[in-house]
Amino acid sequence: MIKIAERAVGPGRPPFVIAEMSGNHDGSLERALSIVDAVARAGAHALKLQTYRPDTITVDADGPAFRIGSGHELWGGERLYRLYERAHTPWEWHEPIFTRARERGLIPFSSPFDRTAIELLEKLDAPAYKIASSEIVDLPLIRLAASTGKPLIISTGMASIGEIHDAVEAARDAGCDQLAVLSCTASYPASPADSNLRALPLLAAITGAVVGVSDHTPGLGAALAGVALGACLIEKHVTLSRVGGGVDAAFSLEPHELAALVVESERAWQSLGAAVIGPRPSEREGLRFRRSLYVVRDVRAGEPVTEQNVRSIRPAGGLPPELAPQVMGRRFTHDAPLGTPLTWDLV
Repeated sequence: MIKIAERAVGPGRPPFVIAEMSGNHDGSLERALSIVDAVARAGAHALKLQTYRPDTITVDADGPAFRIGSGHELWGGERLYRLYERAHTPWEWHEPIFTRARERGLIPFSSPFDRTAIELLEKLDAPAYKIASSEIVDLPLIRLAASTGKPLIISTGMASIGEIHDAVEAARDAGCDQLAVLSCTASYPASPADSNLRALPLLAAITGAVVGVSDHTPGLGAALAGVALGACLIEKHVTLSRVGGGVDAAFSLEPHELAALVVESERAWQSLGAAVIGPRPSEREGLRFRRSLYVVRDVRAGEPVTEQNVRSIRPAGGLPPELAPQVMGRRFTHDAPLGTPLTWDLV
């Protein structure tokens, strides 16, 4: 179990739903604050930003190394610098966004991408830090975030087991004792077939951390499947509208879908229950209405038991239906009205 702000997150608690704004504010602070309001109305627990400037995450250069591959579904051929220029959240917006989120009952935090981002977020008293998948190899950044004493969430998209191990060790060596690790497919959008959610228990075993899902697939299916396999955190990108809604809008949830995720992920968690087989307490009333053998018309003492006067019906209370062949042809020992459960003392 870890604690983010005052909320406990772990296997004994409902999933912690994180709404990622990313660049879906589309360059408008007004839109960013509207996303905050929509996330709060949807019932999510946390709002996450990404804290970088174009110059802190890359340089204004061109060439193949600095361009998204031409075949990319959303950003094909775009220069990294230009993409991050469009997608970044200006630093002066962070305080009003954090303030609005807290006013709406959300837990605001962010993914820092360098030391200056952590310095800004510390001034805003960010209650946790998220390490993005591409930064899992930036061990100095992980150590710096961990040294704040805040809970740390690490996404593992593209990472090998060795890289995950190194990141977890770096965090713990720097003092992090509240760690979550997220399964992630770092493609945008991601195919559900690439999610490999059956690895979640393995991820928990090799890290000893609380685990969750950072999900870039369409819809809710993958996230809910993750809950069934032990995900305690669910992170999904959110937009006001996928039609013209920002750089990540194509694989983001709209507010009504986020609301459904909050409700259905908790239902999925509740449904896991315990590894027991047998009647549930809520089924006690139903046990009364199992089938059994009953007298289905008035009979007199001495009459034979036949298929016309004894049948398997609801409710329970009579002999099991399995015993019908053994009682057929016997004789009633006394009178019995319709609706009498058939018991051994009656034949």
